[in-house]
Amino acid sequence: MIGNSVKKGLLVGLKTTWTLGKVIFPVTLIVSVLQYTPVLQWIIDFIAPFMNMIGLPGEAAIPLVLGNFLNLYAGIAGILTLDLSVKEVFIIAIMLSFSHNLFIESGVAAKVGVKLWTILTVRIGLALLAAVIINLVWQGGSGLAKYGFVSPGTAEINGVWAILLNGLERAASGVLQLAFIVIPLMIIMQIMKDLKWLDAMSKVLAPFTKVLGMKPNTSMTMVAGLTIGLAYGAGVMIQAAKEDNVSKKDMTLAFIFLVACHAVVEDTLIFIPLGIPVWPLLVIRLTTAILLTMIIGLIWNRSEFTQRKEAYEQ
Repeated sequence: MIGNSVKKGLLVGLKTTWTLGKVIFPVTLIVSVLQYTPVLQWIIDFIAPFMNMIGLPGEAAIPLVLGNFLNLYAGIAGILTLDLSVKEVFIIAIMLSFSHNLFIESGVAAKVGVKLWTILTVRIGLALLAAVIINLVWQGGSGLAKYGFVSPGTAEINGVWAILLNGLERAASGVLQLAFIVIPLMIIMQIMKDLKWLDAMSKVLAPFTKVLGMKPNTSMTMVAGLTIGLAYGAGVMIQAAKEDNVSKKDMTLAFIFLVACHAVVEDTLIFIPLGIPVWPLLVIRLTTAILLTMIIGLIWNRSEFTQRKEAYEQ
């Protein structure tokens, strides 16, 4: 039985890698090339005047743009080039926790069947709202942030072909890294499914998903997103949506939760060297994800109940 599970998981992993690779490769290539053009600087210059509204200096647009166009590591590299207070670094960190790697992770969400505008609205909206609230509520953190490490910035590359080659290498590397994670993961998940372990996990997580307004069959989607993130967890999510018959409503609710709080360990720990309190960062993300999903789930379920009642009365 294990042999059949491995074979089935391998095929699913390869198919999933191909599906996600079609998103990751072109997006990574385009963004990698844009780093060596004036485009990112134009965007930074456009956003900079609005930074004061959320308690940040104009140059804070640099890590925010890098983090949203690329990933958290690029955003952190941008922070390291600036002299910022602890409060300013914390505001940037919480914004990037909610909103980063927008193109790839939003593209993945679209592959699962969640509307793109929903994901972008939630992520960008949460980032801006959190920044405004922290700026108004937190009166401390005025001391200069002390960074625990120095990360190299973008390497200097000259020439159109060199830039294009670098972009192709990064895009191919991204897909290869995806394959190394997704294929073994899908094999393990298939074995666990055939051994009925996933059914047991679903039962354990059922009360939690029910509180959030979702059915128990969304549990694997939640576990994958919380532990390994949206991009790499998407393989499990796509497979779960197909095999477990996860409804579009439940998948949307799951993604609303996960865009606010995913890869909780990695995305929290990487901010430690920036000299900011990370426990509040984790608590804010978890609390926001739970409350937001519960509220939207409650409204959605009541709306469906009202529609069914009206249809019955007619």
